Amino acid sequence: MAWNEPGNKGKDPWGNKNSNDKGPPDLDEVFRNLSKRFGGGKGGSGGSSSPSFNPMSLIVVLVIGLIIWGGSGFYTVKEAERGVTLRFGQHSGEVGPGLHWKATFIDEVFPVNIKAVRSIPASGSMLTADENLVKVELDVQYRVDDAYSYLFSAVDANASLSEATDSALRYVIGHNTMDDILTTGRDAIRRDTWAELERILEPYKLGLSIQDVNFLPARPPEEVKDAFDDAISAQEDEQRFIREAEAYAREIEPKARGQVERMAQQASAYKQREVLEAQGKVARFEKLLPEYQMAPEVTRKRLYLNAMQDVMADTNKVLIDTKNNGNLMYLPLDKMMGNQAKTMSAEPVVETHVNTPSNNSLTSSMPVDGRQTRESRSRQGRD
Repeated sequence: MAWNEPGNKGKDPWGNKNSNDKGPPDLDEVFRNLSKRFGGGKGGSGGSSSPSFNPMSLIVVLVIGLIIWGGSGFYTVKEAERGVTLRFGQHSGEVGPGLHWKATFIDEVFPVNIKAVRSIPASGSMLTADENLVKVELDVQYRVDDAYSYLFSAVDANASLSEATDSALRYVIGHNTMDDILTTGRDAIRRDTWAELERILEPYKLGLSIQDVNFLPARPPEEVKDAFDDAISAQEDEQRFIREAEAYAREIEPKARGQVERMAQQASAYKQREVLEAQGKVARFEKLLPEYQMAPEVTRKRLYLNAMQDVMADTNKVLIDTKNNGNLMYLPLDKMMGNQAKTMSAEPVVETHVNTPSNNSLTSSMPVDGRQTRESRSRQGRD
């Protein structure tokens, strides 16, 4: 109800208890009181007092207000910060670290830390391309590149980045299988999420730059965690066996190559040796042919003797070509000298003689005591 309506008990909204007051205080009286406070004097004709205004007092008040206004405009920007300046709400530039001054009530400065590395986590249960459910966690590290865009391009740049991270992560997880997410494809998922996140943030111009994306180990649902752990262990064993096989191959391959090279060189040397020996034999037979044509019998016998000498050079048997059937004792002095360190006695060696009057056959006859056997004596009597 109105203050002067019936039932209001005459209460004055200006707080006057006396209901006979007609209105608020007179403005002349207010100015008169102010004039007295700031040194107003008496004047006027007839000895009546009238308010007078002192300009010096106004100047003093203005100077004091100006000093207070100017002192309130100093501010400091830290080393890692940049200050975004707004003049009457419009962007007017940025200021660097140090002490600065702004016009109070005209300019406004918002400091922003552009060197600190900030992080935003993202996690949740997501559906994979093979229709499995997996719990993933991601941590995005970023910095502020453009302070003005960070403050005024969006209502909340951090919230926008968080939503974009969640969207990019769900998109990448939805296009990969669960085995890749849990095992070998984690690095590819990390890079794909990074690229997708930058693609989403580009049109918004939030003034942020992504420094790193950490894809934390993903986990399968608790109901099938044991089976997935066994699968991961088997895949790790597979990779370990593959690496061991590759290491063994790298160890064996140089040896095999060296052996092949050595065998090739030996084969080449053998080939050259055989060719040279064959050429030497051909040259020798070519020189021997004229001699054989001049004296075949002598040349044939000489060849036979040379061949027998080569064949019998390494044998320890003694062959005697004789026409009679006599016996010959042979004492192996060379073996006795060679075995002197082992034993001082040597056993007689069975000697062999050849009967050549008819067929030059080789026979072994004498026993170790030098006496003829009964068969030898009977054969000698028959002859």
